[in-house]
Amino acid sequence: MGSFDSSFFDTIQDRSDTGSVKYNVGLCRGRNADIIPMWVADMDFKIPPAVQNALFAVIEHGILGYTETDTEYDAALCDWYRRRMNWDLNPKWNIQMPSVMFGISSAIRAMTDPGDSILICQPVYHPFVKIISVNKRYPVISELRLADGRYEIDFADFEDKILRNKVKAFLFCSPHNPVGRVWTEKELREIGWICVKHDVNIISDEIHSDFIYKEHRHIPIASLSDELADRTVTCTSPTKTFNLAGLQAANIIVPNPLLRNKIRKAGLATGYSGLNTMAITATKAAYLYSEEWFDGLLAYLQENAAIVRNAFPNGGDITLIDPEGTYLMWLDCRRLSLSDSELEKMFLEKAGVWLYRGTVFGVGGSGFMRMNIACPRMILRKAVSKIEQAIKSKE
Repeated sequence: MGSFDSSFFDTIQDRSDTGSVKYNVGLCRGRNADIIPMWVADMDFKIPPAVQNALFAVIEHGILGYTETDTEYDAALCDWYRRRMNWDLNPKWNIQMPSVMFGISSAIRAMTDPGDSILICQPVYHPFVKIISVNKRYPVISELRLADGRYEIDFADFEDKILRNKVKAFLFCSPHNPVGRVWTEKELREIGWICVKHDVNIISDEIHSDFIYKEHRHIPIASLSDELADRTVTCTSPTKTFNLAGLQAANIIVPNPLLRNKIRKAGLATGYSGLNTMAITATKAAYLYSEEWFDGLLAYLQENAAIVRNAFPNGGDITLIDPEGTYLMWLDCRRLSLSDSELEKMFLEKAGVWLYRGTVFGVGGSGFMRMNIACPRMILRKAVSKIEQAIKSKE
């Protein structure tokens, strides 16, 4: 693993006075300065050295003018997806946008009309409901089903909700945030079959697609067939993978040329026209020169997940829903028999650990909490210990 073994990711970075949302928001809300923030999906690791050096080189050059992506950018992106996900992208399919949510919003406006219904599977990333609603569309909920410690799509309900609500698009989370599912090929084909059958377009948020643990494999749903590619918008980004969220960069993959043109126009209508210099530079350096860094990170996160799994085994007061992907752990706290507000209070005030309460992700999240484990192991162990102590103090 070279220099990117556990010692690299064990280093604790001081993020105070950096404008960090993860750390500063709590202070603004009057929370203790020593609270451990494990809520928002933001990693506490330094970016890959290759990315940092590339950004330094741009600053040293001293000009930050208008910048366009080039063939090197296209090759870097396409090669990454070919090698890591067995997906042959055509660079012409790509629309560069500032974020995945910007791409989703543009796709919603391009693929549906005001008043249309859009399906989501909750519990799910909470901005999905908001982005549908602010675009004057209606969210339709199909609840995921928890069976034997693993979430599944209730396909009978999924199809019924499409039929009864005349759904025009499915906003998909793959891998799934917050429940950590990496959807199998069988599941993806069932989703695709239902969507094709009822003429439903797919907007697939695949921002976590690189965070896949052993024995699992991410399959872009658009890669399964030409028929699915023709109705799917795949929203990807290097920002989660390489901890670059502050630079704002996303690649929105749209094989269908007519749909691609509509989405590009929807983006242009906001006044946005292209990535900034630093985002382009960082994306190229990440995909071209930072794979070893990411492989080290993924191994580190898998060990972090094991720490949480060992601390919260099946049958305990808190149980980890075993993650197949993402660095977001979904904790089943229902055995504590606390209301959602009491549960959040226990974590914040007794444990001093700030997690996302499950109801943020939908009513199916009641009794659950989401934990971000993308932090140095010393911090993770401290947080787990504080949670364990808080549970004992409750007894």
